[in-house]
Amino acid sequence: MTKDKKQLFSKEKIKSFLFSSVGQLMRPSKSPDEALGDLYFDVQQNHIYKDGKLFADLVPRHRIKQIQQDYALSKDSPQFDLHDFISQHFYNINSEKSVYKTNPDMTPRQHINELWSVLERKQRHDKGSLIALPYAYVTPGGRFSEQFYWDSYFIMLGLAADNHWDMIEGMVKNAAYMLRKFGFIPTANRTYLLSRSQPPFFSHMVKLLASHKGNIVLLEYLPYLVLEYRFWMKGSGRLPKSDYKAFARAVEMPNGVILNRYYDKKSAPRTESLDEDLKTVGNVPDYQSDRMFLHLRSGAESGWDFSSRWLDDANDMRTIRTADIVPIDLNCLLYQLEQTIAEAYDFIKQPIFARKFHILADRRAKALNDYCWDESTGFFSDYYFHDGEKTGRLTLASAFPLYAKIATSHQAELIAMRLKRDFLRDGGLTTTLVETGEQWDSPNGWAPLQWVAIEGLRNYGYNELADEIKRRWVKTNLDNLNKEHKLVEKYNVINPGQPGNGGEYALQDGFGWTNGVLAALLNQYK
Repeated sequence: MTKDKKQLFSKEKIKSFLFSSVGQLMRPSKSPDEALGDLYFDVQQNHIYKDGKLFADLVPRHRIKQIQQDYALSKDSPQFDLHDFISQHFYNINSEKSVYKTNPDMTPRQHINELWSVLERKQRHDKGSLIALPYAYVTPGGRFSEQFYWDSYFIMLGLAADNHWDMIEGMVKNAAYMLRKFGFIPTANRTYLLSRSQPPFFSHMVKLLASHKGNIVLLEYLPYLVLEYRFWMKGSGRLPKSDYKAFARAVEMPNGVILNRYYDKKSAPRTESLDEDLKTVGNVPDYQSDRMFLHLRSGAESGWDFSSRWLDDANDMRTIRTADIVPIDLNCLLYQLEQTIAEAYDFIKQPIFARKFHILADRRAKALNDYCWDESTGFFSDYYFHDGEKTGRLTLASAFPLYAKIATSHQAELIAMRLKRDFLRDGGLTTTLVETGEQWDSPNGWAPLQWVAIEGLRNYGYNELADEIKRRWVKTNLDNLNKEHKLVEKYNVINPGQPGNGGEYALQDGFGWTNGVLAALLNQYK
């Protein structure tokens, strides 16, 4: 490390970057519901589209004020047709894309490699709710035409398997761009998603790129890693002086250690799921509905939207309590973020800062073991910090302590036993052990959770079980590809011949993270 490079990442330089970033944060454009008012509400309430996200993503053909004026003047006419009005004043940017048809003569790896260009988008100018990004990116597919946060890491695994490192680097730079612009990485580059993030896999993206370009990448993105950490820890300094032990995404545990939760600061229906949220909340009093909207939005930030893990009553969405919960997976990912920051500081010979983040990571790991490990079940469980007790829900989130390497060998043995006995099914690992109709519950299996469990088990030497999970999951993917000529976002792992189901929208194909994880797993067979 040269003296010049060491100076480049000194304490003063990083502080200067962070403060200048905060000063340059952009005020986002209004989300469609805020901009369109009554028109947006009327379209969603009248179910003009089966999927509410479609209208949220449409691009106005004219200025918003003009559209509002036209609507006010024409909506009460007996001949008025709301669907025709929308067609005249908005257009679908994705309708310009040609329909992809699978070539049955291709191998699965060839099919995936071809899909990268099909799912690629370049958006250099804002269009409607879509926020421009400087570099091309791969979308999940289907209804999702944006660069989604945690999806992107699993997409990158496949891009790496196919040697598309330029695309990976561009997507990492897009994430850094959003950190610089907004102070955090939103769920995706949409104006209506700027109140929440997603599971923080940014450090994993940086380390993946570093595996190709060397540890100089850690130095390049160190300020952005610190910026993401500041976002999740915002308000943690004021908690010891407060009676309420949570602020934003920070939670003070009984022993004084700060852990984190998923949280969305807005107390309103989600823009893209307005009708669904209004139906869930129903006629409860305003003070309760505001809190329920916050929990629903926080559940969306978790990526597990929705699951019984967030509910008091597994079969009643009205009992959702996401923001009252310290989740295992989130805190494992933040442990890995702390470790990555420490690793970057170690690399540039800044031992004081490295030691600080190593200590923070160690404290987090110990607190997770103290409050989330349940010896009676042999599993980790999320924690209700208001109630001072575990939720008791058994989910694949318990694989994250293996993935982050914070479990003891004893805990790893018990987790592996339970995964094999209760979660492993014919098609792979089921997400939970209860069937509720929510998509992040049984019988569904999801690519990112298979990857986390497989890698986590390998960390502790359970290679035979990891191989069996991989074999069953890969077979499920390939059987569906041979039968339906497509890869989809989730699969029924209990009855692999049946499609994944549940949730607020139809099963989507495409599908970014399924493609990425499958490509990475198939590469391992080599």
